[in-house]
This record gives sequence, structure tokens and C-alpha cells, in this order.
Amino acid sequence: MNFRLRTSRKTAELLKDLQTQTNMTPNILARFAVCLSLKYKPKEGDEKNKKLLLTPVKDTSGLEFNRSTLTGQFDYVFKALITQHSGHEISDEEYFPGLFNSHLERGIHLLKNEYQYAGNSEKLITNLLYQTKEVAQ
Repeated sequence: MNFRLRTSRKTAELLKDLQTQTNMTPNILARFAVCLSLKYKPKEGDEKNKKLLLTPVKDTSGLEFNRSTLTGQFDYVFKALITQHSGHEISDEEYFPGLFNSHLERGIHLLKNEYQYAGNSEKLITNLLYQTKEVAQ
């Protein structure tokens, strides 16, 4: 079982940029990114959302994280959400680092866009909470 995850260089840069702009730690930003990624499930033939397709991570030259640092006490919750998103049972090896990292890679771009739209940390959190409320309804 692998308990280490390495991001791509681009994701590492985005995490560091967002950390500087928001004063949030990379592990918290990564959790937000994964959650944003889980909101999207583009269809294979959808050209408009082609960049949102979930793909395996090939570049692992970025930051290294321990599983417990990224998921904390919510590891089972993240695994359940990722399992539900994938539509079938997944093994621990598929879940971490594989699918978790893929969601992080996709979600960090979504999070960066959300931050740019919000303009500051407070509005970002407010917008993310509002989106959570929309999903729950």
C-alpha cells in the first residue's frame, strides 16, 4: 500500500501560489481541490469539457504528501466519495495515490479559477460553501 503522493510540477506551483494568496496550507487547498473535482463528471464525448476528463498523473516532479496529511481524519470519507464518483468499488491502491491524485490534478485548476473569480480568501470560502449548499439540495 502506498501512503505517499507526488503531484505534478504544475500542481505544486498552483498550490504554492494559492498558499501565498490565501494563507491556507497546501493540504487544505488540496482537499478543496479534490472536492471541486468530485463535483464534475464530464462524459467521454463531451468536447467542450475535454480538459475536465480525469486522467492518470504522469508527471510526479512536484510536492510530496503523506496520505494522512492530505486526508486527515476524513480518509474514509474521501475514499467513499471517490468510490461513488467512479461508479464501482475501488481498491486502496486505486484510491491512493491514483484516483486521489487525478482528482487533485483536475481540481487544483478549478480551485485556482474559483479563487480568481472570488478575488480573496474570504469570498473564496463563501463561494465554496455556497456551492456545497447547492449540491446538497
